[in-house]
Amino acid sequence: MTLPNDINKLQSDMSAAVKAHWKAFLFEGILLAALGLAAIVVPPLASLAVTIFLGWMFLISGIGGLIVTYWARHMPGFWWSLISAALAVLAGMILLARPVQGILTLTIVVGAYFLAEGVATIMYALEHRRELSERWSWLLFGGLMDIVIAFLIIAGLPGSADWAIGLLVGINLLFGGATLIGVALAARNS
Repeated sequence: MTLPNDINKLQSDMSAAVKAHWKAFLFEGILLAALGLAAIVVPPLASLAVTIFLGWMFLISGIGGLIVTYWARHMPGFWWSLISAALAVLAGMILLARPVQGILTLTIVVGAYFLAEGVATIMYALEHRRELSERWSWLLFGGLMDIVIAFLIIAGLPGSADWAIGLLVGINLLFGGATLIGVALAARNS
């Protein structure tokens, strides 16, 4: 079987590509980290930007869906496709027309997501504690942290809508940027 050789070649090719373009990775990492810091410093502005961006994404995808649905109007599932595309257009228009209210709605969704993710992670940790030996406690801790974040977001509504999305996006961008910077510097020095 040639699978291990293919994997080794793929890893070698990937390593060579990263090394050849380490400056691009470094630039992107610095850019993401700077945007992340900006979002952390001014989370209400970042929350508004994310909401407007999502509004445009829903609107554009919904319009595209309407066009494709019209072209394929004789296919089975036409009405479901039409409803789905129309809902995307409507969601986009609402988010763009009332982005501040959209921030509140998105914050509620994010809070519910963290709550559900926390419960699921805790249940996973408890179910697999035998197989994971001591490591299951890390999953349990992660699930509890998700629930704490959910509580902070949901209990703080509507005030938490000002900071929650922007702060979470900022943290994500900062860590993503730091990761790319680390990859770039490691590739440069290898």
